[in-house]
Amino acid sequence: MREHTEKIKPPRALFVPFPFGHAFGRPNDAALQARVLRAALELLTEPAGPVLRDFPDDAEPGDQPPAPTQASAVTVGASVPGDPNAEVRAMQARHARWLGTSGGRTAFGLSGLPLERVGDLAAFLQRFADGVQGLKGPRDDVPLPAFVRWGADDIKALYFEGYLAAKPEAGGDEIARWFWGETAMGQALRRVKDRLDASDDPKWKAAAFGVAR
Repeated sequence: MREHTEKIKPPRALFVPFPFGHAFGRPNDAALQARVLRAALELLTEPAGPVLRDFPDDAEPGDQPPAPTQASAVTVGASVPGDPNAEVRAMQARHARWLGTSGGRTAFGLSGLPLERVGDLAAFLQRFADGVQGLKGPRDDVPLPAFVRWGADDIKALYFEGYLAAKPEAGGDEIARWFWGETAMGQALRRVKDRLDASDDPKWKAAAFGVAR
């Protein structure tokens, strides 16, 4: 966000003309990503800051939207699976293939739970979405709204990476529309966001931001 950078004035910053979340440009374009990285590292040669420099060309960022596709922009399909738990088990198998092709790299883990407990995580989020009162998160050291937010991010990581295992060329917009429009856990996270947002507690409202995007 250029306007934010201009106000905060970090010592070194490189502005890139790519969609939000694509700081290095198109996925799998190693040459472009290397050029972006080199341009950022070259800012270290400046004798003083703050420095804000534009990436030295207007490389085509691809066909992805300029911001993450949110659930509110996706119409729910007519054939959403009725069993979220069976869906999660199927996604675990697909995600295992992702781990095999990515060298074990994954965005899953923000909640602090291991992948082996993703079924427990999904069941917890469903209970929260259903309005169960007095619910406690699996971690005593993390406040409930924070754990809910982190757990939602882990579920999205499992599904998004599992989708990429079957279709490596898929873009973020395609995956988001599938998740929010065609999966049972996508609908559960919509309800999670609604419950957080309906609370008068500012910490719950803050956690709602980002759950459904």
